[in-house]
Amino acid sequence: MDEAVTNWLDAIANEKLDIDDVERSLRYAKDLEEGLAKIRTFAQGVTIFGSARLPEDGKWCKLAEKLGYELAQNGHAVITGGGPSIMQSANKGCYEAGGRSIGLNIELPHEQHINPYVTDSIEFRYFFARKVMLTIASKVYVFFPGGFGTLDEFSEILILMQEGKMPKMPMFLIGKNFWKPLDKFFETKMQRQLHTIKANDRKIYKITDDVTEVVKAANKIGHPSIHDNLYNNYSDKNSHI
Repeated sequence: MDEAVTNWLDAIANEKLDIDDVERSLRYAKDLEEGLAKIRTFAQGVTIFGSARLPEDGKWCKLAEKLGYELAQNGHAVITGGGPSIMQSANKGCYEAGGRSIGLNIELPHEQHINPYVTDSIEFRYFFARKVMLTIASKVYVFFPGGFGTLDEFSEILILMQEGKMPKMPMFLIGKNFWKPLDKFFETKMQRQLHTIKANDRKIYKITDDVTEVVKAANKIGHPSIHDNLYNNYSDKNSHI
């Protein structure tokens, strides 16, 4: 039996964990187990992040739909958080091109319902479990304009790549006008003034308005088989995911 599991069972037996903690840990495990079971049914694709609140007839949603369509035409699965706006648009483009359109949804009291353009879906209770799946399911990451949730997802994947806790994969920030001010903050405040990051850290991501760059990056990686997830050969010693 795995040492961590043994220690966990010992903690329960010795009453170091109360029943609420035990039940909570089981809920965490259930979210992770079900998520891993689902994402292992398809080859790694392209995960598209972005706001759930932008107008669906606006330029960003139209661009997300275009990207989803072109990725599907090139044989890449599209993975989103399964919600409306940017997520729905990307799923829609993929769906209409006949691709595999995946939505990893989160239970929220407002605005988050699975969109009608997914071919595969799963609902998560916890944000952290959903973020693990959105990450491990992908070979390329795309961030459209969004809110705190999008920034949270971007910053977590960024720090994992920076610290070598996951393989460095292509990461695109779509929308120069939206993302350049943040990049400027990184450069002036964090890199030059405080020296809390290095210039190379800002090379982990690329800011662009051209979604064809995403398709080219995915094509360059190719189409790993369903059994060849890029994390499989990444050292467990370094990996956080």
